[in-house]
Amino acid sequence: MKKFLLIPDSFKGTMSSSRVCEIMEQAIRFHLPQAQVVSIPVADGGEGTVDSFLAAVGGEKHELQVTGPYGEPITGFYGILPDGTAVVEMAAAAGLPLVGENKHAEKTSTFGVGQILDHVVNTGCRKIILGLGGSATNDGGVGAAAALGVQFKDQEGKSFLPVGETLCKVSSIDASQINPRMKSVALTVMCDIDNPLCGPQGAAYVFAPQKGADPEMVERLDQNLAHLAAVIRRDLNVEIEHLPGAGAAGGMGGGMVAFLNGHLQMGIETVLDTVQFDTLLQDAQLVFTGEGKLDTQSLRGKVVSGVARRAKRQQVPVIAVVGDIGDQIEPVYEQGVSAVVSINRVAVPFSQAKLRSESDLELTMDSILRLLMGNWLSS
Repeated sequence: MKKFLLIPDSFKGTMSSSRVCEIMEQAIRFHLPQAQVVSIPVADGGEGTVDSFLAAVGGEKHELQVTGPYGEPITGFYGILPDGTAVVEMAAAAGLPLVGENKHAEKTSTFGVGQILDHVVNTGCRKIILGLGGSATNDGGVGAAAALGVQFKDQEGKSFLPVGETLCKVSSIDASQINPRMKSVALTVMCDIDNPLCGPQGAAYVFAPQKGADPEMVERLDQNLAHLAAVIRRDLNVEIEHLPGAGAAGGMGGGMVAFLNGHLQMGIETVLDTVQFDTLLQDAQLVFTGEGKLDTQSLRGKVVSGVARRAKRQQVPVIAVVGDIGDQIEPVYEQGVSAVVSINRVAVPFSQAKLRSESDLELTMDSILRLLMGNWLSS
């Protein structure tokens, strides 16, 4: 019996990872009805992360009342995997979809994310995966930290809840009252970017404009994050200003390292470890992966390269089925990809191509399997 592993990223703007898996599996079963197919939907840390993990390994989804980006009451959620690991996506309490067109990166808070984390550790969870992505915030993670008991004080020694525009008022940080259960938690923070906290490539300059910040506000937010980093360095003895990934999710990456001793890790590595991908590979004949566009960014630890590196160690071939193929992607073959195939069957603009993406993926998978059936899959 042939065994296939399906572990694609989503095709942004067209198909979710789960949908890509469904179409791939249908094509495989048409040619090989008895094949063993293992589908592993990939989450990138943003919206949909909890559902992707639950779809991949099972578990339960739980809801709770928390506060949203502007302090409004909302229904948040998290997942508990079969091994007791909690999966939290910050987008559930601080995501862009929650603010709609009311985008003000300087006023939004991650407090609700901290409420979810606080609830999770109080239920006894000792391992947490926190997905960063799709945030509406630029508060350096102080909101989440405050919900867990960290105190931020102004020049008069009064505690307050900072947001992006008031980080400059943080005069001191007292982490002595943090939920003690957090100290025994292993916190893995899914982070697929390597942006530092501040500067031209930092959280404010790169990401705040899409969260409603104008150029003047971007500069202020950047200065405020630099100020926060300085106070953290002095009071907590943690350096985050130039830490790769610290700029993720409005500085949440850096904040989770500083306040909660989180470990930043590429999202695909987190997924592969959680689903025990190395074990699944042991008797697999072929891996299908893919994403919307394979380009030079993909070579820096995204889904395709992450999957290929693991598969290469066990000499399992990998086929990357993608939307577009960028220039200079040849190094992906050295990483372990055997072939890269685009689903684009006709030369049309993306606005038209996305309407036929599902059928194009189905036909492309059919072509690949017909080729393989005439070769080693038929043996």
